[in-house]
Amino acid sequence: MSVAVLILAGLALLALGGELLVRGAVGIAEKLGVSPLLAGLTIVGFGTSMPELATSIQAAFAGSSDIAVGNVVGSNIANIILILGVTAVILPLAANRAAFKRDGIALAASSLAALACVLAGGIGRIAGIALIAALIGYILWAYLSERQSGDAAAQMHEALATDAVAAPATPLSKGTPALAVMTIAGIAAAIYGAGLLVEGAIALAQGWGVSEAVIGLTIVAVGTSLPELVACVVAALRGHGDVALGNVVGSNIYNVFGILGITALVQPLAVPQQIAALDIWVLLGVTALLLLFLRTGWTLKRWEGAVFLALYAGYTALLFLAPAAA
Repeated sequence: MSVAVLILAGLALLALGGELLVRGAVGIAEKLGVSPLLAGLTIVGFGTSMPELATSIQAAFAGSSDIAVGNVVGSNIANIILILGVTAVILPLAANRAAFKRDGIALAASSLAALACVLAGGIGRIAGIALIAALIGYILWAYLSERQSGDAAAQMHEALATDAVAAPATPLSKGTPALAVMTIAGIAAAIYGAGLLVEGAIALAQGWGVSEAVIGLTIVAVGTSLPELVACVVAALRGHGDVALGNVVGSNIYNVFGILGITALVQPLAVPQQIAALDIWVLLGVTALLLLFLRTGWTLKRWEGAVFLALYAGYTALLFLAPAAA
């Protein structure tokens, strides 16, 4: 099987797996009486991050910490300056102030946590447990504050869960056994797809003569972030800029606390020197820039989106062209 087929098939299975997992798990949660708000904060959050999780775990077991860590750091960078850049150029994104004040703190904290892990030179099981605990704390904080306020952020998370079970379905697919099969099939597809993607990424790095970290930071990271890109563009075209913004901020928080945490708990990770020297600082910089842009007017404007896209083009070129990145 060619490298291109491995990567494309892997990405397709990851996207399919994440979609099936979210629909099946949210459907089961609905039948069990779980509130849409809690389902949106937990099941949908984890489900949309399933491509990153499956890929990082597969890469860790394959002995490629470069791809595992690069996938998370690269996805978070791409989420901000590529996905939000594209989306903001289509439609300026207005932030929900109350939600973003809370989520902005969590976003900054997650980026600083990633920095601490990188500077430590590795992410062991103790660090993994700490990251997972931070994610649980964030979910509880968000759930309690949104349940009490019933604000636009709560409505957004409820809408995410509602949309997950509102897709066209046959009567059979609405039954609990079918939903369970859908959930299991989603997990299986994501795991198998991640295996194909990691195999293709390692082969591509060898074929192109670049580090696995570069492939993890770019092709793998963007590929696993494609569901967020589609979701954000669709939300923007429908006039729901706050949903698009919430998708990206939530994804970045989950990626660090959840994906890195779970992956390190399963298989401790070494941090590539390249990521410690460059990419983690790029992540901190673009996170700070996003918070600054949103704080000045509470809207991500078109010109700011264009700045993000220019930054991503420059960053990607640097990774592939700079001698230090080779």
